[in-house]
Amino acid sequence: MSATQTAQLMDGTGLAARLVAEAAATAAEMSRRTGTSPCLATVLVGEDPASATYVRMKRARCAKAGIRSRHIGLPATTTTAELVDTLNGLSGDPDVHGILLQHPCGPHIDERAAFEAIAPEKDVDGVTTHSFAAMSFALPGFVSCTPGGIMRLLDAYDVDLAGKHAVVVGRSAILGKPAGMLLLARDATVTYCHSRTRDLSALVREADVVVAAVGRPRLIRGEDVKPGAVVIDAGYNPGNVGDVDHESALTRASLITPVPGGVGPMTIAVLLAQTVAAAAHQLGVRHD
Repeated sequence: MSATQTAQLMDGTGLAARLVAEAAATAAEMSRRTGTSPCLATVLVGEDPASATYVRMKRARCAKAGIRSRHIGLPATTTTAELVDTLNGLSGDPDVHGILLQHPCGPHIDERAAFEAIAPEKDVDGVTTHSFAAMSFALPGFVSCTPGGIMRLLDAYDVDLAGKHAVVVGRSAILGKPAGMLLLARDATVTYCHSRTRDLSALVREADVVVAAVGRPRLIRGEDVKPGAVVIDAGYNPGNVGDVDHESALTRASLITPVPGGVGPMTIAVLLAQTVAAAAHQLGVRHD
């Protein structure tokens, strides 16, 4: 790709809309056949404005897709034990098919203990160690939603991952690490990078596929992008800024996700699709 060419934008908004439409159609058919609509339980600890906004947005998307939502708002003083009890109760409730614990929950909460209280068959956000193991071994289960959305985007644009060098910048338990496992399962050669990686730019320059998921605005510069590489920007920072310097990367990459409108919409779409799939499994309805 020459310096005068521009990368093709990967339209996450359009792809997400199609995925949600498919989930909505399946939910409607499930309701017709069983008399029960899929139900997603959302759990929020405290009243953090950003977290509350995310939960409202997810519930609104559920409503549009014919998915019921049940919201449990807990006070900021909630203990880990109390949160675990709430999640255990939802895990055992047959009327709830998927569970979303909005995080972060606060520094006093043991989030890993809370995540592990979610039954694997209801872990539609892909946050439990059971789900991570399934991703790592390419076994049936629910994927972490953002990495799952990334893989669907790569498939939609016919990105052949076999033998490609993928560099994942970020190592969070629900984004960077599972993204690498999903890429590895598709025969990519994966390098994990993080805040302590030495000479990050040199490693990024070797990548055929870059997944930026570290939460640092414009960390990946265009000059560090290998010509023709596929760039997935999973970062979202104040001011609608991703982890990639978008403008400079446009003239180097072959495909690139915009921020917003790239990875973000796919995250919620995968959440809804997995909620419908979870309900189908629990209700004994065939779901392809």
